[in-house]
Amino acid sequence: MRKIIGTVVVLIVIITIGFLWFLESPATAFNDKKAYFTLSDDSLSSQQITQSLKQQQIIKYGWPFQFVLKELHIAKHIKPGKYEVNKDASLLSIIRMLKNNRQASINLVITKLRVKEDLAKLMAKNFSTDSVQVMQFLNSNDSLKEYHVDTATIFTIILPDTYTFYWNTSIRKIFNKLYIADSLFWTKNNRLQKTKEIGLTPTEVYILASIVEEESNIDDERGKIASVYLNRLHQNMALQACPTIKYAMKDFALIRIYEKYLLTPSPYNTYRHKGLPPGPICTPSTKCIDIVLSAPKTNYLYFVAKSDFSGYSHFSSNFAEHNAYAKQYQQALNAAMAKKQKMKGE
Repeated sequence: MRKIIGTVVVLIVIITIGFLWFLESPATAFNDKKAYFTLSDDSLSSQQITQSLKQQQIIKYGWPFQFVLKELHIAKHIKPGKYEVNKDASLLSIIRMLKNNRQASINLVITKLRVKEDLAKLMAKNFSTDSVQVMQFLNSNDSLKEYHVDTATIFTIILPDTYTFYWNTSIRKIFNKLYIADSLFWTKNNRLQKTKEIGLTPTEVYILASIVEEESNIDDERGKIASVYLNRLHQNMALQACPTIKYAMKDFALIRIYEKYLLTPSPYNTYRHKGLPPGPICTPSTKCIDIVLSAPKTNYLYFVAKSDFSGYSHFSSNFAEHNAYAKQYQQALNAAMAKKQKMKGE
């Protein structure tokens, strides 16, 4: 009898050790170095969690995973979120990660955005929220009032950068972080003082920087372009900024702005409306904002692209000189387009 009991004990020990070894062995079902999975509900059963990880091709073996979750009553501690798993992860390491709610960090990388829909798609791609919810938030002045912006100026608190969150971070918490980052930005490097010196508010500087951002990719040019627009603002002249026409028409692929486009009925049309548009036309880089704040003092009121298509511009303080340069550019552009059409026809 004792021999039988001893044998059973040994078998139990062997099975237990084997099971523990099995739980600690690599058990992932994917081939990449790492993979992500999401759990979208906080009331899933052990079986549902196991099925979810199997369907997302995270784990090879379901029954031991489900057994541990159930017997140790772990399922009730698991939170919805997005989790990161390494290739060599074991079932136990995945279970510990879930129990301790060690969620993956999500980087929200904001570069140049032009319209709210761009931001909504970006957030929906990275977080549990959908684009419809984001658009509702962006189009609600009640939602935005605590950030001291409205539906037109909401982008002015969004600086291009990389921000880290969790997958299930709420829209409100995301914007709280963006707002704090923006507030800190303006308190550094004497930016608020520079803003006063050029006679604008931070919101107005941001809007102007968005226009400068769209006008040129050349930093050497951006300072002088900013000086042109500042001079026009101070002299109560229309900005007549072509990028605002593209924004008004929601056609950012336009290469040439024809005269008929200048009649576009929009508050963003700076040919028809003096002063800055009601909101930014993109999210400008912080570098471009600083360029606007440090724009050189000039007497320039006009600029036009050079006819060599170098990306640089001619700057003028009088319309006659500007008009001559503008004709050169138009002639060069007509010739280039005619050549392009001819090549297509051959």
